[in-house]
Amino acid sequence: MQKLQTFDYVVFLFYFVLVSGYGYWIYKKKQAKQTSTKDFFLAEGSLTWWAIGASLIASNISAEQMIGMSGNGFSMGLAISTYEWMAAATLIVVGVVFMPIYLKNKIFTMPQFLNQRYNSTVSLIMAIFWLALYILVNLTSILYLGALAVSGISGIDFTVCMIGLAIFAIIITIGGMKVIGFTDVIQVFFLVIGGLATTYLAVTLVSMEYDGVSSLTNGLKLMTEKSDTHFHMIFKKGDPHYMALPGLTVLFGGMWIVNLNYWGCNQYITQRALGADLKTAREGILFAAFLKLLMPVIVTLPGIAAYTLYQKGLFQQEMLGADGTFNQDNAYPVLLNLLPIGLKGLSFAALTAAIVASLAGKANSISTIFTLDIFKNYIGKNASEKHLVLIGRITIVVSMILAIAVSPYMGIDKKGGFQFIQEMTGLLSPGIFAAFAMGFFWKRTNSAGALFAIVGGFLIALWMHNYLETIPFLDRMGMVFLICVAVMFVLGFVLPDEGKGLEIDASMFKVQGIFGVGATIVLVIIAFLYWYFW
Repeated sequence: MQKLQTFDYVVFLFYFVLVSGYGYWIYKKKQAKQTSTKDFFLAEGSLTWWAIGASLIASNISAEQMIGMSGNGFSMGLAISTYEWMAAATLIVVGVVFMPIYLKNKIFTMPQFLNQRYNSTVSLIMAIFWLALYILVNLTSILYLGALAVSGISGIDFTVCMIGLAIFAIIITIGGMKVIGFTDVIQVFFLVIGGLATTYLAVTLVSMEYDGVSSLTNGLKLMTEKSDTHFHMIFKKGDPHYMALPGLTVLFGGMWIVNLNYWGCNQYITQRALGADLKTAREGILFAAFLKLLMPVIVTLPGIAAYTLYQKGLFQQEMLGADGTFNQDNAYPVLLNLLPIGLKGLSFAALTAAIVASLAGKANSISTIFTLDIFKNYIGKNASEKHLVLIGRITIVVSMILAIAVSPYMGIDKKGGFQFIQEMTGLLSPGIFAAFAMGFFWKRTNSAGALFAIVGGFLIALWMHNYLETIPFLDRMGMVFLICVAVMFVLGFVLPDEGKGLEIDASMFKVQGIFGVGATIVLVIIAFLYWYFW
């Protein structure tokens, strides 16, 4: 297998110059005006629906999907796509329910919601939890997996790749949310085009290896025949992958908590839409939902193709990690190394785009939470707008340095990158979602209940993680969520009403026009996919 050639680097350099140049142009254009915190962190409501949708996907699809989910595609098959297809359904729920609540109540950060709905103690604790999660799990895993892939493809030293990715992301992030939002459109273009090219080559290679003909349809047919166990969405009890995706839980249980918390209560996701009006936010979210339907073609099929080729005897050495043991996360980098010159550069750019865009989005959200919810409220209460923006930029750099420092020690490669992120995030998700959901819809929900859900929920989840390992983690999430809700109900009845309910009326949730039609189409497609690949 050959490493990147000169023309590949030319293609990659074109991508780098295009993204960096466009980002710098937007940055200089905005620099002429007074930069405010609203402009820096929320793009001052200037993102269009297509920029919001593209930015949502660019921030979401990163090394954990391109590398981690392809690795899971190799090991367990199409079933891992449930994270993508259920996310599309969840985005519709977020557009219908969550966005109207946030925008009606002028919520711009998630800790701000907790402060407004509960109190400053709940908000501060959650801000600290989020910062720890975003830096120690999200940034570290993306940098680690991304550098692993980039190093494997380019031959450049792993540490150099990690630092290079961080610097590239910082260049984009320090310009603020508007720079991130509009450069993400370019990032998603490279991600989709390069990702589809990789899938096409991987599937046609299956056809070549088995039948000697280059055919996409024949390759897909051979994959379903030779790897038929990899084309089922629901695992039955007793299946070796049941612990990761426990049967109908993916449709009616913990998978909803994973997705509703991620897409509806997550700063670096909702931040893209919070600076827009409801119509624009919903259309952007709908666009993201359609892109989500496409993602398994880009991130899962290559892994299944690699598995099919592995079964024939290919990649036996290439799938081994540095310690000589099998590593499923090598599947995507192995395929990229098979691509022809030029196309390899395009796919390399797509992978880098996914990594950098996601790093930039998460770093901006870390900066937002620290600056607006911690520094402004507790450290620099009289700081000017200009000073707050400076603190935001410093926070971006510091968070990247911390992520680089701790990533080698996080054990990301033990279960596969994607699974690592899901399980670590799952320690916080049930309690956070309980605090948000109950805070939305039950006015008697109080600060004591929210505090129990966030802190108590985390401790219960951590105990279950250590002592109830025989129960699938998605089921454990469902159990923790129900415990949190039950305790919140009890505390809501026994303690005095704090009178902090949100402003909500039924008319907020009405949908019509493009969003209504598009949402129906998305849900019908999802239902068909689960029925067809049951």
